[in-house]
Amino acid sequence: MIIASQKRRDNIAEYLLYMWQIEDIIRAYSLDIERIDHDIITPMNLPAEQHRQVREWYESLIDMMRREEVTAEGHLQINRNVIIQLDDLHRAVMADDRFADYHRAFYGILPLIVELRARAGASPKGEIETCFNALYGLLMMRLRHQPISTDTAAALERISRFIALLTKYFHLDEAHQLFRPDDQP
Repeated sequence: MIIASQKRRDNIAEYLLYMWQIEDIIRAYSLDIERIDHDIITPMNLPAEQHRQVREWYESLIDMMRREEVTAEGHLQINRNVIIQLDDLHRAVMADDRFADYHRAFYGILPLIVELRARAGASPKGEIETCFNALYGLLMMRLRHQPISTDTAAALERISRFIALLTKYFHLDEAHQLFRPDDQP
């Protein structure tokens, strides 16, 4: 909760990847708040009030996962909403000729996105979600200490730079500094 709030404020991409990881952690603990409390929250050595708040945050996520039927796979609506926001912003920036740097970055990774989507099989995701799925896959490989080929690392570095630019624009847009109200495409 504390980390999520900070990441949401500072870097929307890191926030989304963190929240996906939290979803997977909750699944790994079989949605058992007692085990999560024992293994994750208690070792944080938080003051009692913060401990209670973090536990309630995990409990609310567990409840949402059950209600939204994403206990085995998928993402919470709050996380899907972030993808929707980023996708909407992506389309708005792509429709605006003032963002040539973004257009170049996107078209530079588009072949990678096409390849990743082709590998996704019957249920390919949108372009932005595909980028996040690739970055999350890299995160999981690193956490598992799995080898990452040079080509894969280079491709994901390009995707990462693109998502960093989208993230920058997202936070500028939230601060009403990307588009003026009268110049939205």
